[in-house]
Amino acid sequence: MFDQAGRAFKDRILGAVARMVPLSISANMVTVLSLPLGLASAAAATQGWWTIGLFLFAANRVLDGLDGLIAHQRNSQTDFGAYLDIMVDFAVYAAIPTGIWYGVAGSTITPPVSVLPLIVLLSVFYMNAASWMYLAATLEKRRHGSTEHRRTSLVMPSGLVEGGETILFYSLFFLLPQRYALLFTVMACATAVGVLQRLIWAWRNIQNSIESRSD
Repeated sequence: MFDQAGRAFKDRILGAVARMVPLSISANMVTVLSLPLGLASAAAATQGWWTIGLFLFAANRVLDGLDGLIAHQRNSQTDFGAYLDIMVDFAVYAAIPTGIWYGVAGSTITPPVSVLPLIVLLSVFYMNAASWMYLAATLEKRRHGSTEHRRTSLVMPSGLVEGGETILFYSLFFLLPQRYALLFTVMACATAVGVLQRLIWAWRNIQNSIESRSD
């Protein structure tokens, strides 16, 4: 939702940093380096080290923003680079809520800490991934997406929760870990709205186009 407005700001802030990165360091190397930072953030959360975890997550997000800028500035974008970036993102996005829940559970004796909000959030993540990944592949195959969706190397159907909102929610996870149940549930609901948005968009644009060709 905020990604289009935030992308220009991010590019302006990180663009100068990207130009300072030595040519010996490729965009893919930056992507790979972001993974241990994200996993370390989740590991810190399991120990209740919320400030450290938030710092490591912020570092992970900075590198996630840098890799694409480096590739763009050097005109070295590749399909593999985009694929690697998505894989790293999803590994981090799954690990951190799990680490948050584990860190809260380990520091709480009574009342019992429910794992249900975590299960719901990760389940909705699974649905969300399917909702945009398969649709993105279909749009690429059909060359169906408009230019407003092309914020990355793939056609990315928009939804209520995108990159900017995810960063906001995950930051709140670290800042308010004891409120994890509420935050997980709110994010799951907002992400589910995005899944529904894409389903409606696909029905109106893809299904209708099939019917009009058959007519």
